[in-house]
Amino acid sequence: MAEPGPVPQPEDVPYPGLIQLHVDARDTERGIFRVQETIAVQQAGPLTLLFPEWLPGYHAPQAPIELLAGLKIEADGQDLRWKRHPVKVHAFAVDVPEGVEAIDLSFQFLSPTDNAQGRVVMGAGLLMLQWNTVVLYPAGYFSRRIEVEASLTLPTDWQCACALQTSERQGDRISFHPAPLDVLVDSPVLAGRHFQRVTLDDRGQVHLNMAADRAELLAATPEKIAPHRALIEEADLLFGSRPFDSYEVLFALSDEIDSIGVEHHRSCEAVTIPGYFAEWEESFSRRDTIAHEYIHSWNGKHRRGADSWTPSFDRPIRNSLMWVYEGQTQYWDRVLCARSGLWTHDQALGALALTAATQEVRSGSRWRPMSDTTRDPIIAARGALPWPSWQRSEDYYGEGSLVWLDVDTRVRELSGERHSLDEFARAFFGRGDEGDWTTSTYTFEDVVAQLQALAPFDWRQFFLDKLEGKQEGAPLAGFERGGYRLVYRSKPSDYWANSEKVAGNLNLTFSVGLTVGNDGKLQDVLWEGPAFQAGLTNGATVLSVNGRDYSPEVLRDAVAETGKGSSLHLRVRIGKRERDVTIDYVDGHRYPHLEPATDGPRRLDDILRAKR
Repeated sequence: MAEPGPVPQPEDVPYPGLIQLHVDARDTERGIFRVQETIAVQQAGPLTLLFPEWLPGYHAPQAPIELLAGLKIEADGQDLRWKRHPVKVHAFAVDVPEGVEAIDLSFQFLSPTDNAQGRVVMGAGLLMLQWNTVVLYPAGYFSRRIEVEASLTLPTDWQCACALQTSERQGDRISFHPAPLDVLVDSPVLAGRHFQRVTLDDRGQVHLNMAADRAELLAATPEKIAPHRALIEEADLLFGSRPFDSYEVLFALSDEIDSIGVEHHRSCEAVTIPGYFAEWEESFSRRDTIAHEYIHSWNGKHRRGADSWTPSFDRPIRNSLMWVYEGQTQYWDRVLCARSGLWTHDQALGALALTAATQEVRSGSRWRPMSDTTRDPIIAARGALPWPSWQRSEDYYGEGSLVWLDVDTRVRELSGERHSLDEFARAFFGRGDEGDWTTSTYTFEDVVAQLQALAPFDWRQFFLDKLEGKQEGAPLAGFERGGYRLVYRSKPSDYWANSEKVAGNLNLTFSVGLTVGNDGKLQDVLWEGPAFQAGLTNGATVLSVNGRDYSPEVLRDAVAETGKGSSLHLRVRIGKRERDVTIDYVDGHRYPHLEPATDGPRRLDDILRAKR
């Protein structure tokens, strides 16, 4: 078989035929998805099949092609040779014989059984199926012009939820109505043995679907569901219309599959800590996940930066407007968590303080502008970095959210409190497109024009300064204009303490300049901070503190004593070597807080106040 030729460019014409796709997901012990696929073909000759590569929501080529195995292609019972493209490894070439009307494919998606192999998506009692991992499709067409009829077989007595409309269920096999390929890939499935479904709105359009490792984890009492219902109300008030006909929150309470939050247009997939409901008061710092992904239905899915949309999954995504897509979404998720009651006012301030302080000490802003971090999903593939405070990571999230707080308070000030960013959200993302779940793209100039219409100002230069300039510290003007200032105290906020507990670490970033796990392993060392100056690095393990065996409490107490003149001596293991380290630090604990200013309007309080 000859070397494959160029991959055909996608054209906006309908694919002349239907793809029938069936996935058997019953092998939960080994995490194997078995796939059968039939692709109608119209003519003989070369055909290129593609595995989805560039995935919306990941902002990068995150397709786990290495986990596809056992590929077999047949036509009328005849085995067909296939050959992978030598450069585009997600592409497979096959020659279709004369007289063939369809080809049959079979393969397996070998989902990871350990997170060292990738994201674990299947456990003994639940799974999250992403259709992009179990489908091959013909090249040369816009993904929205390829129709797929999908079905799924689950273990006996399992329930599932998906944004796709079900056509029938026979025993353990669920069949879905045909859908365009882009809609299929945008509609993952949550399934599990222990399952609960709750409606979150009076219209019956938004549902919270929960699957858990154990039945007792589904402790979603009416009191705990109430702020989730309020979140939907507050989003309606913010955006004014819904860009979907229905919406499914796919919410896994599990430590068997890996934590994640991914947005889709009519659903979101989120895997959170098992005790999200069962340990409600002990896990509140994780309550922003659903808010963030739900907001993306408007910001990121219905409206999307022009260079983040592509016609086919083999076309590269460019992310220049991620500071809108993700930055403004993070801003609104903090706001809506407060407005809905998922967080108290003080908890929301604690979350904002943590973001502000984190960006304030990230010295990487001195050399790398925020605009360049929009390339990080591609550059780093969301992998761990040795020095994130210097290298920077996807700072368009946190730093971007601070810029949008600056914009919101500035609009309020410029308009004499008559207008706010709420109106931008309604006009730009809501637009009155009730039930319209197409994607409409926008440009940088569109963002500027919408703000200009709301509050005249040189918004273009404002954003260029924030995006392209090199900064010393974080953009904190929004707090100052909002009636607050960032301060540091010796005691953590409730939000900070809870985030440490949920994460299982001790965060000493703003004192000695490190974050350490409960096991003593350093998870982060602040560039140019005291721990850095002492020669510590990520991955080192703290063995003892001032002669005492390491525990988080021992280290916490020792840092507190530095404020009274005590030294901080650590015994650490780096690789196979052990050595003693003295950290030159004398100021005790420093935890970020937002403190009300003595004068001026408290705009931030109004921003966080419920609107319903």
